[in-house]
Amino acid sequence: MREKILSIIEKNAKLSMEDLAALLGEDKESVAREVEAMEKEGIICGYHTLINWDNTKDERVDALIEVKVTPQRGMGFDNIAERIYQYEEVDALYLMSGGYDFTVMIKGRTMKEVANFVSMKLGPMEAVLSTATHFVLKRYKDHGTRLNVAKSDERMQVSP
Repeated sequence: MREKILSIIEKNAKLSMEDLAALLGEDKESVAREVEAMEKEGIICGYHTLINWDNTKDERVDALIEVKVTPQRGMGFDNIAERIYQYEEVDALYLMSGGYDFTVMIKGRTMKEVANFVSMKLGPMEAVLSTATHFVLKRYKDHGTRLNVAKSDERMQVSP
């Protein structure tokens, strides 16, 4: 039942326990107990709302920063990761395979704010060897959800 619950709420965390139980063909109390147990075990870590900020008046900048580091003896990458994810600007942090060690996703109000984060906080860290910053220009799909879906035009297209 756990995997079914997770698959459903990953796509729609807004469902009520009654609706979730109905979809699963289970009783509400057992589904609620299972969800609560998964929250306590750290399987369910949070519930988030996906917002298309491009459709609001708020100016926001998302950036992906590739970071190369020197791992610490006996600690590996975990201590460095912990120092990085403590910053409030950091939205996500991933240990990567390939040409760089971490991918840091940050959110800022302006490109300058992002640049200041890299130059004043991330870059000067002792273990950081190099960074490469990539600004998100447009999001088409996020967390499995298509954004900026074109409105369908019911008019017949006429071409010359």
